[in-house]
Amino acid sequence: MAASAVKTGRCLLFDLDGTLTDNYDGISRCVLHALEAAGCDAPDESVLRGCVGPPLRHSFARLLATQDRLRVESAIALYRERYAAHGWLENAVYPGIVDALEDLAAAGNRLFVCTSKPQLYADRIVTHFGLAPHLSGVHGPDLDGRLDDKRDLMASLLAAERLSPAQCVMIGDRAQDMAAATANNVAGLGVLWGYGTREELMSAGARSLATRPEDLAAALAAF
Repeated sequence: MAASAVKTGRCLLFDLDGTLTDNYDGISRCVLHALEAAGCDAPDESVLRGCVGPPLRHSFARLLATQDRLRVESAIALYRERYAAHGWLENAVYPGIVDALEDLAAAGNRLFVCTSKPQLYADRIVTHFGLAPHLSGVHGPDLDGRLDDKRDLMASLLAAERLSPAQCVMIGDRAQDMAAATANNVAGLGVLWGYGTREELMSAGARSLATRPEDLAAALAAF
């Protein structure tokens, strides 16, 4: 534990992809697998990077330029075909994250994951990559899309864990993380090592930003 750690007692809600782990390789390869099987051209890297964070249903509706539920669900099934076997392992914990989680927990905070990744895979990832011991809970949507909207997911997490929004901070790298926090009267802390830009995060309601995992404690203390 850092010598300067202060007992704060907050509840910290962490996004997963782009915040705790970098799953770009797994996500992008599974998106390409699904698009190829559906007979679609591969998008460029900037479009693929935009698939890290949002719910798959939103991403495939955009990639396929359709609101046809059957087409979107078919693409998701193809994506998960590869993701369940390989994609979730094509992943890496960001440098400094484990130490940051240890210090934040030792300072009296309770840590949770609040992710758009389905609960099944989120549980698997935090366990395999050694993050689970630092967490008080993991919350993600069902495979069928219930709680895909992160605003609803966060509301469900707050109710299930009996947390006061005033004692919580949402920590994430994309606009939907900050928007979900605002909708639930939770403070938002944006991180810049993931996939969202400074402008995206601030315009979505981030109260503060952290450039590195090592900066999280100081950013939280400045609230």
